[in-house]
Amino acid sequence: MPTDARRLEFLLAVARQGGILAAAESLHVTPSAVSQQISKLESEERVRLLDRGPRGVTLTRAGRVLAEAAENIERELIEARRRVMEIEGEVSGTVVIGAFQTVITGILAPMLAAFQRDLPGVDVVISETPSSKLPGVLRSGDADVVILERDLDTDHPAPRYTREVPLLDEPWRLIVPRDALSDQTVPDLDRLSWLGIDPDGASAQAFARVSANLKLTPRTAHSYSDFSSALSLVAAGQGVALLPALALERDLPDGIEIIDRPGLGSRRLVLRHRQSKREPSNAALAVIEAIVHQAGQLSLA
Repeated sequence: MPTDARRLEFLLAVARQGGILAAAESLHVTPSAVSQQISKLESEERVRLLDRGPRGVTLTRAGRVLAEAAENIERELIEARRRVMEIEGEVSGTVVIGAFQTVITGILAPMLAAFQRDLPGVDVVISETPSSKLPGVLRSGDADVVILERDLDTDHPAPRYTREVPLLDEPWRLIVPRDALSDQTVPDLDRLSWLGIDPDGASAQAFARVSANLKLTPRTAHSYSDFSSALSLVAAGQGVALLPALALERDLPDGIEIIDRPGLGSRRLVLRHRQSKREPSNAALAVIEAIVHQAGQLSLA
């Protein structure tokens, strides 16, 4: 039996929202409708897509493969809509993007000239906002699109009435003072002081995970919320820090070493926009597609 591609939307919603109830709310349908559509999809594919347990559901390996396919289809549709809108000459309006510093410098600012060239009817406004406040500015309507960060191993289902699109997975890097290495290629992390981290950011989540995985009992010194401050403090020999690769795509101060150590993991950047019975504006769809495309071109190995 051929697969009905319309059912993939329900599987993708479960993957993004983290459960059937939340998926139903995001799609404005009943939970039973979501369960029925996924059951039919399982029958069509002749494979189990969800593991159903007392604490909810998780995607099987096959389910993750189909969810990824659904995500690719969604991106293709966004691009097709953008191209149709360009043909019809309907892409116009203002789109406010909420983002934090590394995303602005590494992704958005380099795109502004392309926005003006390729989307002349769209006025793109970038609003620098602390990471912890970005969900709020989307809820309030002060931004049409926000870009969020999270540690890749941390599960954050999108709130109802929103949709998320993964943009970029970038590796975490260990940043140490150059003299901390001495004759070693990898420092003894338990003997070094770590810089204090903003508890609301993805760096704090990654730091807690890495400390547990590597069985560290770190001592902390100083504190920072901006990655530029962290780099300056490390260069001054005041501690070590865990930073994402995008924060290192700039002129770096002397006196630091960047270490790629197994077990550090990655930071995920996601684009979140409101989702309701009314689809995002043509202008917002065009901007979303452009950002997704730009993020796909970055190489942060």
